[in-house]
Amino acid sequence: QVQLVESGGGSVQSGGSLRLSCVVLGCMLSRRSMSWFRQPPGKEREGVAAIDFDGQTIYIDSVKGRFTLSQDNAKNTLYLQMNSLRPDDTGMYYCAADWRYKVVPGNAPQRREFGQWGQGTQVTVSS
Repeated sequence: QVQLVESGGGSVQSGGSLRLSCVVLGCMLSRRSMSWFRQPPGKEREGVAAIDFDGQTIYIDSVKGRFTLSQDNAKNTLYLQMNSLRPDDTGMYYCAADWRYKVVPGNAPQRREFGQWGQGTQVTVSS
């Protein structure tokens, strides 16, 4: 059974940085496509960034140039480095995994495309 455990959230001021981590238990990270989603208060969950099993990445426009995905296969951990944070980045951030997902340029990752989910880590950015 695959388990995803997120950490690294917190409260920062606008312009600050955070690095989120997602430890994958029960399978090899290198054999999964991975994604980060976020859910702002009162809004739908949206895909922020994803990396597929071929190593192709995608970011939504609002985070391009500020957020960076990386992974350490030896630690079975996915990271999301978030720089120049803004108040509209506030939300619960979720790590997601799926063995079938493939990045399609121009198409943000969708919730229905991922079968395994973590419990989330809260990110709050104040102005």
